Amino acid sequence: MNSIRQYEVPLQKYVAMMELEERNERLFYKLLIDNVEELLPVVYTPTVGEACQKYGSIFRRPQGLYISLKEKGKILEVLKNWPERSIQVIVVTDGERILGLGDLGCQGMGIPVGKLALYTALGGIRPSACLPITVDVGTNNEQLLKDEFYIGLRQRRATGQEYAELLDEFMSAVKQNYGEKVLIQFEDFANHNAFELLAKYGTTHLVFNDDIQGTASVVLAGVVAALKLIGGTLAEHRFLFLGAGEAGTGIAELIALEISKQTKAPVEETRKKICLVDSKGLIVSSRKDSLQHFKKPWAHEHEPVNNLLDAVKVIKPTILIGSSGVGRTFTKEVIEAMASFNEKPLILALSNPTSQSECTAEEAYTWSKGRAIFASGSPFDPFEYNGKVFVPGQANNAYIFPGFGLGLVISGAIRVHDDMLLAASEALAKQVTEENFEKGLIYPPFSNIRKISANIAANVAAKAYELGVATRLPRPQNLVKCAESCMYTPVYRNYR
Repeated sequence: MNSIRQYEVPLQKYVAMMELEERNERLFYKLLIDNVEELLPVVYTPTVGEACQKYGSIFRRPQGLYISLKEKGKILEVLKNWPERSIQVIVVTDGERILGLGDLGCQGMGIPVGKLALYTALGGIRPSACLPITVDVGTNNEQLLKDEFYIGLRQRRATGQEYAELLDEFMSAVKQNYGEKVLIQFEDFANHNAFELLAKYGTTHLVFNDDIQGTASVVLAGVVAALKLIGGTLAEHRFLFLGAGEAGTGIAELIALEISKQTKAPVEETRKKICLVDSKGLIVSSRKDSLQHFKKPWAHEHEPVNNLLDAVKVIKPTILIGSSGVGRTFTKEVIEAMASFNEKPLILALSNPTSQSECTAEEAYTWSKGRAIFASGSPFDPFEYNGKVFVPGQANNAYIFPGFGLGLVISGAIRVHDDMLLAASEALAKQVTEENFEKGLIYPPFSNIRKISANIAANVAAKAYELGVATRLPRPQNLVKCAESCMYTPVYRNYR
């Protein structure tokens, strides 16, 4: 830690950590687990974004498996080149929409590598059972195509049938090589592909999309926990989203499902409490013909509204959620409007990395005169306002996916169900203590993350057994103990 702390620049710390992982994996995980709050922003957001942008020039040797368009027809053979035989979790990307940074092609590999490091450190999945994969179908990023250090195929992205066939072959090869119970997490695919892949393979494979489902689960947990501070039940609140892509619609759908579960009202009804604004304004029924399919359920009867500020004034939401990928969109006027009709407005600025956040913690607290309950996607430092110190929460997917994956692994689940996401949210919301609430926090501190993950895993596994999709029988008596005992711990073995 001493030598890592000598570096001033976060990217240098990132490179040092990656070199350590290469040299001494056990020590890397020991460091990450013991200093999780300090090192999480280094090995994952926000630093991993910069690492992906510069991946070609910091590249030492491959850390995951690259599957290229040129290997169509031979994907099974390529998978067999990976030295480990028993794989439990695969994180795969095609690099088209890395964080809020756009198409980084093959250099998106930093994301699966970083995610799987967190699966191990925070969720206790064995490092040897993790496989990072990048499917290289080219890139539309002109800058990278001209970059002498770009490590991927120098061609425009393959789309349509060619793309679909490659992914289909990949999914079949994974199942053939690793069996039914391997978790395939889709990561940072562009919107149109992300929804299609999830819908297409959700019934045949154990698949999970962290941008759609993980984000939704962690945000729902924050909202449920925040009810302790803002009062009321989930069904009594009005939600307004800025951003209607994977994250926005995924979160909205999970909130609607949870309200429907609590009130027994059909989900078509509960969706009406949730409004979404995209780049063209409020999503309303008069726009239905021009909307992408995943936005259609959110087109409610309402007169058109062109911008976020007007939407806030008309809809008067109690909860404002940003997932637009565009920074500084929660302006002073927007926050002041939220504070004018809410005693404690809940403001969630979720876009990553920090530069894309809809507003900073300081802005949310200052403009709401210290009344806002705030959480963000990237970390912000505590902020003092009128003598009171506010600690902003971080709605980080790392709260959910490691424990979620562990729950699937210990139950031997073969399908992911929405009820499991709700189970994960409920488990996380329960981990927030009175002491956390007093600081205005709606998420527990990361220092207890392995305990939190074990509780989430137990809840998810219990749901898998209840739904009949678990294959590891008989069901363990105590699932929390089972989760804890299955977790990888970086210790050196004793040799005689």
